[in-house]
Amino acid sequence: MITVEQIKAVLSSHDRLEIRNPALRRAGVLILLFQRSEELHFLLTRRTQDVEHHKGQISFPGGSRDGSDHDIIETALRESEEEIGLPRNTVQVLGLSDDYETPSGFAITPVVGYVPELPQLCLNKSEVTEILEVPITLFTDKANERVEKRQVGGKLYDVYFYRYGDHEVWGATAAMIRAFLQTLRGVQ
Repeated sequence: MITVEQIKAVLSSHDRLEIRNPALRRAGVLILLFQRSEELHFLLTRRTQDVEHHKGQISFPGGSRDGSDHDIIETALRESEEEIGLPRNTVQVLGLSDDYETPSGFAITPVVGYVPELPQLCLNKSEVTEILEVPITLFTDKANERVEKRQVGGKLYDVYFYRYGDHEVWGATAAMIRAFLQTLRGVQ
């Protein structure tokens, strides 16, 4: 099993993809890892139908960068605190994963963080309807992966899908998970 120290070391030496297109809106999400039953899990959220973008989808906590945010790490931690009540001082930041450009015009930076145990969370009901605790192994098993070709704005994209119970993780969230796990490949 991969350790938190190994993840931090891999991310610090990884030549990550950075998107610097000023036409895109900057956003930061938190890939939060935590232990459950001696296995690393991702914390994912299901967005409400009231949010501006990606209604009802499964996502990482996070959102658009504010002018007052010092950096993208602060964006991801601030948004996570606002959306799910995760105190920022409880998160050990391990590093950054590859940026991801969405067809909807965002450049998203995934901030990888760790908490040994999830604290009590308090959902902002106008943004998040549910918290999902998903084992990483769900995404490493190719039997759980489905790929579809989708055309958006004249471009053809591979869109990845993962089934977790009654939920489907797809799009940007699935792509960021895949990129993160590919970065870790060879360490496990």
